[in-house]
Amino acid sequence: MSFFAYKNGEMHAEGVALATIARQVGTPFYCYSAAALRASWQEFADAIKGTNARICYALKANSNLAVIKLFGDLGAGADIVSVGEMRRALAAGIRADRIVYSGVGKKASELMAALEAGIGQINVESSAELEVLNAVAGQLGKKADITIRVNPDIDAGTHEKITTGRKENKFGIDIDLATEAFAKAASLPNLRVVGVAMHIGSQLTSLSPYRDAIVRVRSLIQELRTAGHRIDRFDIGGGLGIVYADEQPPSISDFMQVVGKETAGLGCELTFEPGRRLVGEAGVLVSEVILVKPGVSKTFVIVDAAMNDLIRPTLYDAWHDIVPVREPRPDAATICCDIVGPICESGDYLAQNRDLPPLSAGELIMVRSAGAYGAVMASSYNSRPLAPEVIVDGTRFAVTRPRPTIDEMISTERIPPWMVQAGQATKG
Repeated sequence: MSFFAYKNGEMHAEGVALATIARQVGTPFYCYSAAALRASWQEFADAIKGTNARICYALKANSNLAVIKLFGDLGAGADIVSVGEMRRALAAGIRADRIVYSGVGKKASELMAALEAGIGQINVESSAELEVLNAVAGQLGKKADITIRVNPDIDAGTHEKITTGRKENKFGIDIDLATEAFAKAASLPNLRVVGVAMHIGSQLTSLSPYRDAIVRVRSLIQELRTAGHRIDRFDIGGGLGIVYADEQPPSISDFMQVVGKETAGLGCELTFEPGRRLVGEAGVLVSEVILVKPGVSKTFVIVDAAMNDLIRPTLYDAWHDIVPVREPRPDAATICCDIVGPICESGDYLAQNRDLPPLSAGELIMVRSAGAYGAVMASSYNSRPLAPEVIVDGTRFAVTRPRPTIDEMISTERIPPWMVQAGQATKG
């Protein structure tokens, strides 16, 4: 079921016309469907029912407080990669003991903040981090519950910049060195090893890499137990893909069948950390056409959303389906065009060489599947205010992050006092 659909000739998010939101909020803006978020969650929840498993939402995909709270109220924990994300999860009501702290480069101060907050699990990614965490835990008089993230050297078959499970990637400890890392962790007095973690990449559309990685880690778990280590948890990570163009990602039930088969009899609590799969298709970016610029070689549709609002096309060569907010006639002609923003970069585009119905100034477009790695990766490049975020629930909507004014943006900066004094002296 699509939660973004045409009704009476206008694109709606559930029961709210996107044009109505645009009139009140302005453009560009991100819009999330609460019903779509709940449906994505329910697919996971149904698939793990009756199993010893938990779901920790990966905040890096979308760290909007309303989105986090919605999942937390449904029973999710949180997967975080920074203290900022930890603070967001806690502010949204997720209990500290339901938070998993991942990430390849945690500072001592960040580890201390996590332990002071009572974070339930820290996924350690290097031998050096073991030593730092042990020292920090000792200072606090605590014992840290950890898993060690291993790199199973499995190619996820996804984009080069979002694969994380090959030995040339920076993440985790090489699986061939894992037994040494676990032995070291067992020797450190302020650490309590509770399991093994992995995460092989993002936007996976095949289950084969998961199967291969789980088989490798299962063998490691058995080896570790033979060596005397207690391994109670297996953190499988996230990474399941969504539909951007014509992908056919596996269902959660099919995914769980593979996981269930390959972990049968292992006796571990399983942790899943979905991000994109929960939020990606539940969000869209809405933008207004500024002008249409015909050229000799192509037509440019210049809109008020730009690479600072949605960087995925520029950064990952990502495809996002784009449609007019006003429903085109079934027999409408199309033109081949580039959808570009006003930023002074040739890389500032949302789409290239797309066949779309003719657009004109003032019309609205909707960029699909923008709920993950959209607003959360946005910047204020060219001193452009961040696009607001809106959540729709049935026939109601609310702004969950307002658009800052330019004055508010400038007010966060400071001119050094000696420059102020120099300016005064020059005027005198």
